[in-house]
Amino acid sequence: MNNGSNTTVKLTVTALFMAMNIALSSFGIPVPGGHLYLNDIVICLAAILLDPLQAFVVGGIGAFIGDFLFYPAPMFVSLVTHGLQAVVISLFAHRFLKSNPRLASGIGVAVGAVIMVVGYSLGRAFIYSTPEYALLKLPFQILQAVVGAVVGMLLCWKFGIHKLYARMINYKHA
Repeated sequence: MNNGSNTTVKLTVTALFMAMNIALSSFGIPVPGGHLYLNDIVICLAAILLDPLQAFVVGGIGAFIGDFLFYPAPMFVSLVTHGLQAVVISLFAHRFLKSNPRLASGIGVAVGAVIMVVGYSLGRAFIYSTPEYALLKLPFQILQAVVGAVVGMLLCWKFGIHKLYARMINYKHA
């Protein structure tokens, strides 16, 4: 595949994941005491597959736009937290432990989950000027991070999205 076609595929996939992030950040699944947002699944999956810049666009900018459209108060917290989360996952997935990409991805999503939980807890304490509110939402942040990490890893490795993406990127015309 020539470089232009490869760039087009990467841009298209990045835009698709970004749109999915925006859509999934627009609503949450009601759980006792709060909501569970599923956009972390998309962020983790995209960050495993994409390079750090593309991962930042999907995670940070996608979450920022989703918040801007549907709930603007934490949009800058989302930009920084999900952006950093996505970049760290991508760096682990592509730059460390190249001989074992599943393990590298697993470590990346674990570190990314910690970044997300800590970032949102600090961000909520700052935005709402109360650490109590951040503590109240902490179990939901942990649940969201764990669900995003586990489902993102399963989709990527168990259900073959990683292989599908690799075939799309490496496809050569006859």
